[in-house]
Amino acid sequence: MSVKDKVVVVTGASSGIGAATVTKLVEAGAKVVFGARREKKLAALAKTLPAAQIAYATLDVSDIESVQRLVKLAMVKFGKIDAFYNNAGIMPTAKLADNHRDEWQRMLDINVTGVLNGISAVLPIMHQQGYGHILATDSVAGYVVYPESAVYCGTKFAVRAIMEGLRQEEGKNQIRTTIVAPGMVDTELYKSISDPKVAQALVDQWHEKSDTALQPEDLADAVVYAIGTPQHVSINELIIRPTTQPM
Repeated sequence: MSVKDKVVVVTGASSGIGAATVTKLVEAGAKVVFGARREKKLAALAKTLPAAQIAYATLDVSDIESVQRLVKLAMVKFGKIDAFYNNAGIMPTAKLADNHRDEWQRMLDINVTGVLNGISAVLPIMHQQGYGHILATDSVAGYVVYPESAVYCGTKFAVRAIMEGLRQEEGKNQIRTTIVAPGMVDTELYKSISDPKVAQALVDQWHEKSDTALQPEDLADAVVYAIGTPQHVSINELIIRPTTQPM
């Protein structure tokens, strides 16, 4: 099993799981094209990696043309795409009664349409290649609904349904699928929560469980493993919780 010389595209790569995955893939010998909205963060990540193995660009996954540009960059730079990792996501949790309609729409645009845009942009290339691997970051929230997270959970249930449909449709075309569904991870995801009290409560919860919460590198290891398996093996779903997380 190896990712050496595989070309992988990663979205949501400016921090957290995305940045850790880019680093782990490059360390394992892959060539990685990555993108996110925060250019300074991308540039800082790029400085830590060998230039011959990487390329990056700013990216808005809710904009299909932006995603297509990242895919084109990968093809121009490296000539193929072995795997595409839909990792970008936001989590502005709130009660439905709070009526945060703008946040609902933004979650749908990034968490759901963003995944669809990734699939749409890369699938024709993978059809032409005769193989490929499409991954997405889901969540335990794609299996269990939590109070004050109904819309977020809804987007993650949708990602699971989309990826299962993709698996059923594209397996015959040698296109593998993987969803990575983490529980509590110590990342910057809380920064997408508009209510400062809710955001701080989540930070406090992470700090209280700092010795048991997942780290981005834990998820990155799982992604590298899934991509590195042989073509005839599909790791379709990885649910990864901290050992002490009950739900």
